[in-house]
Amino acid sequence: MATRDFDELSITSAVIERFSDVPDPRLKTLLVSLVRHVHDFVREVELTEAEWFAAIDFLTRTGQACSDTRQEFILLSDTLGVSMLVDAINHRQPVGVTETTVLGPFYVANPPVQPNGADIATGNEGPPLYVAGTVTAPDGKPLAGATVDVWHSDEDGLYDVQKPGAKAQLRARFTTDAQGRFAFWTIVPCFYPVPHDGPVGAMLKASRRHPYRPAHLHFMIAHPGFETLVTHLFMEGDPYLDSDAVFGVKQSLIVRLTEESGPAPGRQVEGTWHSLDHRFGLKPAASVP
Repeated sequence: MATRDFDELSITSAVIERFSDVPDPRLKTLLVSLVRHVHDFVREVELTEAEWFAAIDFLTRTGQACSDTRQEFILLSDTLGVSMLVDAINHRQPVGVTETTVLGPFYVANPPVQPNGADIATGNEGPPLYVAGTVTAPDGKPLAGATVDVWHSDEDGLYDVQKPGAKAQLRARFTTDAQGRFAFWTIVPCFYPVPHDGPVGAMLKASRRHPYRPAHLHFMIAHPGFETLVTHLFMEGDPYLDSDAVFGVKQSLIVRLTEESGPAPGRQVEGTWHSLDHRFGLKPAASVP
């Protein structure tokens, strides 16, 4: 193909042709499709030069907002629904397996290991919550020795990594017992806004979208021979269940907390407390979607 005199239609084929010798077939597929869709988008909306430079500036500021404790590009992907779309395509779950959702930007690898029944609130105030769970195969067989990472925000909507100098709080790793069970004490989570003081927040404001996520607990559960499960449990009745800023809510992941009184597992609690017991089904690693 000639390499000069491109117009608004012929340039797409010319760019795609330049990628004809990409040795990795999957990389070639991704690049060619990206070029085709981006060019079609530019033609469809008749993008102005000012809008293109504004987009470049937005992406530049998004990168500049990233740090060791903040990933603005993940936040952008989440708020555009791309993260959940990728998750849905890659995690088509069979019957008996818990649905997945986004990892989010606040996961920390190798959290503190705690014994079952431990209190991970570490002084954070809020209504006491006892969480118990069973990890199973799709057929309900308990999985002993599964690692269960849990994490969530405090009452102000902040994760420990957002608080300078804070030690690990409201996060831990547990191991399931012979019955596939794990349990811990924490506090009832609250809805909170995603970080909205950066370019993604400006995008939400410009589009008249709120930045809030409904109250939830994060879980990452792993066991040999099974796919690692990344999911949330959302609190029933939360005002943002139908408008989660990152589109992470699924009906099967909405749970009801039970209000309890009287003796509590492994500790003294004054007044009422809440409890939650949930089964998590893992997908065998050999499963084909």
